[in-house]
Amino acid sequence: MAAGNALGEFLKARRGRVPPSRADLPGHGRRRVAGLRRDELARLAGISEPYLTRLEQGVDEHPSPQVLRALARALELDADTRAHLFALAAPDPVRPAETEVTPDLHQLLDAWAGTPAYVRNRRFEVLAANKWARALAPMYEPGHNLVRDMFLDPAARRLFPDWPEIAAQTVAALRAEADPRDPVTARLVAELENDEDFRGLWARYDARPSRDELKRFAHPHVGELALRRQALTVGGAEQQVIIVYQAVPASPSAEALARLL
Repeated sequence: MAAGNALGEFLKARRGRVPPSRADLPGHGRRRVAGLRRDELARLAGISEPYLTRLEQGVDEHPSPQVLRALARALELDADTRAHLFALAAPDPVRPAETEVTPDLHQLLDAWAGTPAYVRNRRFEVLAANKWARALAPMYEPGHNLVRDMFLDPAARRLFPDWPEIAAQTVAALRAEADPRDPVTARLVAELENDEDFRGLWARYDARPSRDELKRFAHPHVGELALRRQALTVGGAEQQVIIVYQAVPASPSAEALARLL
């Protein structure tokens, strides 16, 4: 990851994903790029090609909101990826505050009896977890990085039956929530790019924050669980996120959760 030119790398990667046919451009003949050429994106966005070149090369890192909106439209970005584009163009990196989890939040996690819950930051470092979360997966132990474990711990690939889908969601969430200009995040990504699966997903430049979704587990002791994930922002500590897993009451997954401890 070129942390010093995050905006330019993003623009180049995303224009490579827009087929010329989608932009009513001729797709026949010999093309040196898979998606849009630089002059084609500039024309679609209504900006000059020299200016787009400066953006992609990192000479100009802070385009106006009008230019960003035009680029987002031309690149067919969804709402999440558009928000990521605007964040990359912000004057300064958003650095996660090194705020510790408060005693009240620890108490809240422990009060959720039978409900796995943990707190992570925007770098996906686990800051706190209740005993049900720690019993659900070792990766939820405080001190672990969820993205690192997802790709580098073989147990994670066995834990999630839908590992390819979960891995793609994890990478997209890291890109959406962490700032690639943050030195700690940049070192994490550099480490993980040695993994082929991560490298391919990171190169897609998808950005999507964690959502409330159903997640399946294949637990080595209690069997299969289907749990609804909820992602909650901590008031007063917006760099912290609470992740809570819930099972449908009286379901086999709820019974499995009860056997975790």
